[in-house]
Amino acid sequence: IRVFHSLSVLDNIMTAAQMRTRYSLGELFLSAPGFHKKESQVQAAAFDLIDLLSLNEYTNRPAASLPYAYQRGLEIARALATEPQLLLLDEPAAGMNPAESDNLHRLILDLRDSFRLTILLVEHDMRLVMNLCERIVVLNYGRIIAEGKPETVRADPQVITAYLGVDHTQLGVTRA
Repeated sequence: IRVFHSLSVLDNIMTAAQMRTRYSLGELFLSAPGFHKKESQVQAAAFDLIDLLSLNEYTNRPAASLPYAYQRGLEIARALATEPQLLLLDEPAAGMNPAESDNLHRLILDLRDSFRLTILLVEHDMRLVMNLCERIVVLNYGRIIAEGKPETVRADPQVITAYLGVDHTQLGVTRA
């Protein structure tokens, strides 16, 4: 999910939330009280997400002006505004330093618990993956080479060979 760079943080999130809001043609064209009530609810929900993702100081600033990690947070806020049951995060830690990645780790756990979400994470930051995920599926050239709990995957000889480029027998690792 990409942000609208020229829109403010608030408008970006409201735009996503409006996808789940039903308006009648009359409400829309006549600017009826029902329309204003729904817009107020959308705005309140957007402010809740802004607060949750610590975007408060950027609320009225254009998305393009946000630091990179906050732009990623805005992308997540936009996705959450659509009220998903499954949240797909594709490389959310890309370009982040270790401190930002640690903050992302805590955020993802909070989101999972607060919104009761299933989260599908595609990520190359192995520290984040191993500390965050309950179940991991490892692909190598589009083929599943390992799956299971982090400790099982971490010790898998095929994973070691594929991702470290080292023959697992040289490391003294054996499959349990």
